[in-house]
Amino acid sequence: MRATSPVIVGRDEEIGLLSSALDAVQRRSGRALFLLGEAGIGKSRLVGECAYRAYGLGMPVLRGRATSTGLVVPFRPLAEALASRFRAAGTPTDPELTPYHPALARLVPEWRRAGSPGYPETVVELAEALLRLLSVLGREAGCTILLEDLHDCDTETVAVVEYVIDNLADLPILFLGTLRPEPGAALDLVRSAERRHVATVRELGPLHDDQLRALTGACLEAGPQEIPDAVHRRLAERAAGNPYLLEVLLADLLDTGRLRRTDGAWEAVEQPGGSIPSDIVRSWARRLERLDEPVRDLLLASATLGSQFSVTVLQTVTGFEDRALFTHLRSAVEAGVIVPDGAAPDRYTFRHSLTAEALISSLVPAERASLARRAAAAIEHSGEPLDEDGRQLVASLRLAAGDRAGAARQFAEAGRRMLASGAHGSAVVLLERAHPLAAEADRAAVAESLAVARAEGGDLDGALALADALPPVPARSEAAARRGQFHIDLAWAAVMAERTADAALQVEAARVLLGPAPPPGRRAALVVVDGYLALLPGLPGTGRPPRDPVETEQAVQKAAETAEAEGLPVVACQAWQLLALLRREEGFDAADAALERMLSISTEHALPVWRVEALVRLGANAFMRTGDASRLLSARAAATDLGALLLTRTVDGLLAMNAVLCARWEEAQEIIDRSAEASARVGDLSAHRYLLLAGATMAAHRGRRRDMDRALAAFRRAGGEQSLLVPLRSGLCRAFGALLEEDPERAAAGLDEALAWELDHPSYYYLSGRYGLRPLLRVLAGQADRTELEEARAAPGGCLAWNRQFLDLADAVLLGRKGDPAGAARLMASFTQRSAPFPVARHLGLRLVADAARADGWGEPVAWLRTAEEFFYGAGVQPVSAACRAALRQAGASVGQHRGGWDRIPSPLRTSGVTPREYEVFVLLPERPGNQQIARRLSISPRTVEKHMASLLNKTGRADRAALCEFAAECAAEPT
Repeated sequence: MRATSPVIVGRDEEIGLLSSALDAVQRRSGRALFLLGEAGIGKSRLVGECAYRAYGLGMPVLRGRATSTGLVVPFRPLAEALASRFRAAGTPTDPELTPYHPALARLVPEWRRAGSPGYPETVVELAEALLRLLSVLGREAGCTILLEDLHDCDTETVAVVEYVIDNLADLPILFLGTLRPEPGAALDLVRSAERRHVATVRELGPLHDDQLRALTGACLEAGPQEIPDAVHRRLAERAAGNPYLLEVLLADLLDTGRLRRTDGAWEAVEQPGGSIPSDIVRSWARRLERLDEPVRDLLLASATLGSQFSVTVLQTVTGFEDRALFTHLRSAVEAGVIVPDGAAPDRYTFRHSLTAEALISSLVPAERASLARRAAAAIEHSGEPLDEDGRQLVASLRLAAGDRAGAARQFAEAGRRMLASGAHGSAVVLLERAHPLAAEADRAAVAESLAVARAEGGDLDGALALADALPPVPARSEAAARRGQFHIDLAWAAVMAERTADAALQVEAARVLLGPAPPPGRRAALVVVDGYLALLPGLPGTGRPPRDPVETEQAVQKAAETAEAEGLPVVACQAWQLLALLRREEGFDAADAALERMLSISTEHALPVWRVEALVRLGANAFMRTGDASRLLSARAAATDLGALLLTRTVDGLLAMNAVLCARWEEAQEIIDRSAEASARVGDLSAHRYLLLAGATMAAHRGRRRDMDRALAAFRRAGGEQSLLVPLRSGLCRAFGALLEEDPERAAAGLDEALAWELDHPSYYYLSGRYGLRPLLRVLAGQADRTELEEARAAPGGCLAWNRQFLDLADAVLLGRKGDPAGAARLMASFTQRSAPFPVARHLGLRLVADAARADGWGEPVAWLRTAEEFFYGAGVQPVSAACRAALRQAGASVGQHRGGWDRIPSPLRTSGVTPREYEVFVLLPERPGNQQIARRLSISPRTVEKHMASLLNKTGRADRAALCEFAAECAAEPT
């Protein structure tokens, strides 16, 4: 007889907490809760209550559970949770989720595409995609995701959970997780989340005496006072406040007839004393004795496989025919021992994980070992290939049978397969299990695999420590060749982590082991890793000077050819990618040829990540050369189609900068808004910094100094000052912005700063001004001649569309200065064509060369000034507009007055009578400039500035200049 309470007893406070969290989620205030407690304490009951209440509120509910079989299955609770929802409601069809389908395909089978090799998404990418999915599901009424038994889950799931709870504060999502207080990654996460105040943790303690009596009454459908005192005392003593144990012990009393209902009342037939089971094991042993022998054997075999088991595997182990198997399973279900697993039709689960443990514990050790040995042999000899789950199951059975070496081999192989699939955390767990179990002859190989898994999972220090502890191997042996490849793998991980010294040490270790004549494939891999190191400056203390780039390029070229010949497409792609970088100094045609080869290899060998990498780099080169972003957009579509979210955001940064240079402000802002916060959330600092710099550059190119400074402050906080973007910050952003403020001295200083940085650091960003804007300003100032200009033209950066427009202007100025107006006119025509995609740069260029053209008697400076003045007046860049008007006056040309401009004045100032001319002065006051500075920037006289200042003080009612400047700063900070 089953004895289960239909109600939850003693958890009113926890239920209130759940109810409050559900209410908050309906207000789009996300909540994360964790229930912590021992097995059987009531966590699952509360999860069920939460699900019931969420359903009642119309919320989508996703419910999953970690496996307690000991198998490491990456993301199993998440996949089960999504399946629990989509099995009934279908997969969502919202278009905004389409970019995330590939990343979520690992969890949602319906989003997997046949024939697609797939993208090995990072945990962070998958977590961000899951967060977007939950947000869409909860858009109308909120969404609840329930994950149970997190103490048994894989490290990848723990990482996803951490990301989700850290980022759901403003989203309509309730996350509820349960776990036992057992040491491990899940408990560490919960304690950390509690300290950081991103989750509420409730520890469930044992029920009190009166609560246990109430629970017993609920199980028996009787009032608490109807429970015989002797029965209550014994149940309370044995259950120790655990609801599940109380129910099991009560069921045993009912099954044996020692507690029964007579004449409408419950009575103990005999005083329950020593005959009552002393613990849960004896209780289940007694229940087993009352089952038919085939059912008992089936349950013992099932328990050997774990608290959850596959019907297919169980049939392999027991040998039952289909009819007998399902008859016995049905009997076990009716006895209340097992239930069908709702997440998978082929699986059953014990009603509680303690049940399986108790059944196994009822056997003597020799019998347990024999049963595990037979089960392992049956699975291994079934004729079916073993996947990762099967290998882990066999390993667990081998270990239970006492075969440590056999268990180690299966754990290690499963771990290596996990590593190959990109599940680094799970690979580490399995290989750590294998390492101490392995036979002496196998232990070093397991340690090598474990070190690689740690390195690729981000724990390079742990990997290097393992490498240092490895026993030596004979030189030029098979073991030495394997160890040499191991050091190459570690070197590559160190290069990717920018750990130059560690990478160099691993390269040297590989060289020693492989000897002077390693196999061609390994030599190629070694050369490629070494080639990436060659890009970096000499390493202090290593005695290793920087190498000749030409020699490095030749070596990498040979390595690329060798890798192709040896059938090593990944090494070949690494080599061609490096060659594309090295060949930029020869020109972008050579770089693109290397990338095209990389694209061909990755396409031929179905390497989707490397293919998209090639497309992105080709698109970036095309954008820089022509200003056309069409190929970059195609690369973004390919990255999105693959689900490569990190690559997608890298492309977004490039597209945002392209939109800025082309003055498509709304497009640039939309991209930055879409991707900047998301890139920070996933820890993609490289893309995040570039997007922040794009925002700062946009402000600079619109003449908005305060907005630029704010964006650069965010760039600095994100580590931008320590990145390779420093020259772009100094040149493309600050120097260009200074020119829009009519401050050529500050612009020149910014360009010189960018050049000094590039001379001390390797740089492949060619838009800093070194090859375009700086030569132009130096020509205009009489500081540069044709030799310097031709050096800029001959450099790879000189062929880029953004730079060529400025070089054409500089060339025109030099020709005009030499008395060649026809030649200067040809260059101006070229400039007009090249600058068409870049309206701000085009009109700034006209303003910059007009004075030189007027002085040297060539071109159409008056027409250029009128064109520039009209553009910058319409763009609200008053310093340049005013400078153009002043230059026109100096040229003796008529200057039309703009009667408009009132719409740019904020309403409070407009109603106070502030004029457009006065407002031009007002907007400069937050920087607290002097009258002379204002006069220079607006190209008016200091006397006129004094008149405007006096008028502003009178119209705004401010007492003095300091108060007026403060008021101007307040107005600038307010959104317009």
